[in-house]
This record gives sequence, structure tokens and C-alpha cells, in this order.
Amino acid sequence: MLELPTDLPADLAPLSWLIGVWEGTGVIEYTAGDHRFEGEFTHRVSFSHDGTGHLNYSATGWMAAEGDRESTPLVAETGYWRLSRPATAADAGPALLPPMEESAPRTVDDVEKLRAESGGFPIEVSLAHSDGALELYLGEINGPRVDIATDAIVRSAGGKEYGAASRMYGLVDGHLLWAWDIAALGGKMASHASARLARV
Repeated sequence: MLELPTDLPADLAPLSWLIGVWEGTGVIEYTAGDHRFEGEFTHRVSFSHDGTGHLNYSATGWMAAEGDRESTPLVAETGYWRLSRPATAADAGPALLPPMEESAPRTVDDVEKLRAESGGFPIEVSLAHSDGALELYLGEINGPRVDIATDAIVRSAGGKEYGAASRMYGLVDGHLLWAWDIAALGGKMASHASARLARV
């Protein structure tokens, strides 16, 4: 049975089912040019909060060891998930700038005003990858399902070509299932990885 925390800021209520550490395995299948990438990998994802209005996110992936081949690190990413809403004078930032005015804590009614016609809530996900790529995803969380797509990708001058991505997360039978589509290395937007993770 899924137990949701009761001490969260109101803005985290729609995201609360993600909180925890998830581990499992998945598969990679992607073609770019004449190269076919495929194999199994292990994945660990963590969603946590520090009392503010966003979730902290981190994830690592390793290509599974096979035969004489050792496991190979694939990705390490870290970032933040939050409901998408306009910043106000009561919000801190940018940088280390404090709020310009005091405000009462946000309430469930404040969050409810963000609900879209679809019934879900708009979200923003910002991720930094260990290979130098930065992603900004926009999308929606609707109950136990998340659909996000890149609004922007920035990569270092020496980084590999990476043009677009979308991700889907869902809670199914107590497991976190996800799928990640990419357009990279000259390949078209297509599925490249999916996994099934259990809460640990």
C-alpha cells in the first residue's frame, strides 16, 4: 500500500507519490545511423524534499554486466521537479536574492488554481547530466502519471548531439514504470529506454 507523507508543502501534494528511492532494471533500444544500441541496465532513482516547494531528484544508470563485460556507467543526473506557476514577489530568487515581500504559506486552494482542464497540473523538471547536458522539461502530472517533453536542451561544446527528449512516468501496481524517448546522434525521436522500478 502506498503511504503518502502528510507534512509536505501544498505544492508537493500532486508529486508526493514519487517520493522515495526506486531501483530496478530496464532495456535500451535505439538506432542512430548504422549503430544499434541495445542491452539491459540497472537504474536507481531518488525523489526527496527539503521542506520547500520542489522535489530533489537524482538518478544513476549502469549497463548490466554480461559475460566478460563489466557493468558500465551510463548516466548520472540530478535536478528538481516542481509545479509550474508564475514566480511572485514572495518567492526567493533569482540566485540568492531573498523574497521582496512576506506571504502566507501556500494552501491546497492555491495549488488547485493551477489545475489544468485535463485534470492534471503543469510541471517543470530541470535536470543536469554528468556528461554536461542540461534539460528543461515541461509537461503535466495527472494522478499517478507524468508526461514531460524538453522545452530546451543545452550541452557543452564537446558534448554529443542531443536534440530533444520526452519522458513518461507512471505508478502501476506499486512500481514506478518509465519510458524515455530521445532524438540524438542524428537519430529521429524514438524510444530509447524504459524500466520498471520498485520502492526500496
